[in-house]
Amino acid sequence: MDINYELYKVFYYVAVSLNFSEASKKLFISQSAVSQSIKALEKKLGQPLFIRSTKKVQLTPAGNILLKHIEPAIHLIQRGENHLLDSNTLGLGQLHIGASDTICRYFLVPYLEQFHKQFPNVPIKVTNATSLNCVDLLSQGKVDLVITNYPNSRLDSSYIQKTVASFHDVFIANPACFDLQQQEIPLAKLRQYPILMLDRKSTTSEFLHRLFLQNQLELVPEVELSSNDLLIDLARIGLGIAFIPDYCLSRDCSNLYILKTKESIPRRKIVAAVNPSLLVSLSTKEFLKLLPEMEA
Repeated sequence: MDINYELYKVFYYVAVSLNFSEASKKLFISQSAVSQSIKALEKKLGQPLFIRSTKKVQLTPAGNILLKHIEPAIHLIQRGENHLLDSNTLGLGQLHIGASDTICRYFLVPYLEQFHKQFPNVPIKVTNATSLNCVDLLSQGKVDLVITNYPNSRLDSSYIQKTVASFHDVFIANPACFDLQQQEIPLAKLRQYPILMLDRKSTTSEFLHRLFLQNQLELVPEVELSSNDLLIDLARIGLGIAFIPDYCLSRDCSNLYILKTKESIPRRKIVAAVNPSLLVSLSTKEFLKLLPEMEA
């Protein structure tokens, strides 16, 4: 079909905001022009893309299908424009990284500081998401680079540029509430205690549930949260036994101890990954040079 790109662009902004007025503001055109563009696109495609009501706008099934294809295309075009137009020192454009809150705080900050000192005119944007969702952002072309925990069920090995760190996950507890310091605890016994862990949308949750399943055990956590720092705080007040990466212990954990488990907990990695189907920007290449490299 010979359909003007501008119609797809209008569709994209309406689809992500589900608001004709909001889309018109972002596109700098009138709301009437947005409405006419959507009608023209629906006519060319021969099916409705939105369900309109006085209170809200919703995507039809056809609209949802179209958005899945249009969104990566829009980001790819924007990425190309940024490479050409958003150039700064030494031809470097914006550096856009995706990483979890935990990785940002405990790993990424020193390297962002180094990069900023080396290239002070290069804009840095960091999008916080879980390691799983970071891979989605990368595959859609929304970020240039992700720093993520690995294994990661959504990350193809072809994406990985380098392994930048390795770590152990540990169970921590307040000795005043859980006097288990002198014991080597089997996972089966550990299930009897309240387990505090990250929610199901995290690689850490995937990892721990898989570990229990490998030992023919079902894990039913007492609390699931989106913050390792909050898990540490809850363990400190005795709400349960928290499962966290050991690099988070750089916080003040003086009144907590690490439990010894009978079963060995495998090491995990932190990796830097790019989308192999997209051109790697110069700013991304320079940032990757700053990151350490460990054996895979």
